[in-house]
Amino acid sequence: MRWIWIDRFTAFEPGRSATATKCLSHAEDHFAEHFPGFPVMPACLIIEGLAQTGGILVGEANQFREKVVLAKIPAAKFHREVPAGETLTYTATVVDLRDEGAVVRGTATCGGNPVCEVDIFFAHLDRNRAQQTFGDHNFVFTGEMQHLLGMARLAAAKTTPQLPPAPPADQT
Repeated sequence: MRWIWIDRFTAFEPGRSATATKCLSHAEDHFAEHFPGFPVMPACLIIEGLAQTGGILVGEANQFREKVVLAKIPAAKFHREVPAGETLTYTATVVDLRDEGAVVRGTATCGGNPVCEVDIFFAHLDRNRAQQTFGDHNFVFTGEMQHLLGMARLAAAKTTPQLPPAPPADQT
């Protein structure tokens, strides 16, 4: 099973930066145990949301030719806890993009206040080794991730869906 810690993208600049949000519902299972009576988002899941935001950004920069995996988190700093009912905003910025992987700087905020700062190293799996181990399918960018990618592209294009015109008011 794969959990997605992004609800939607609000901005996407291919190869440079991405911003996504996650609404923290009291109904999410992890809040029942973390912590009873004081439900807060686990720090590791905040980092996972930042990694998913940055991973999509890195994958898109290479047209998803590579399998992108989180390789290392050399630095993470937390400023405060985030209770259930709040909305996290994840921002990922590409610091360095190379053939072998990428470095992304991520920040999480809640209500404009800093929650977390993290540096994330991503690796591109060697195609031969990845194919032998995982097969041809891209195990990173599937299912819900593909849906989020579509949303990211919409954000990048700054496209807003057009609503049909309202019917004329009844003139009787």
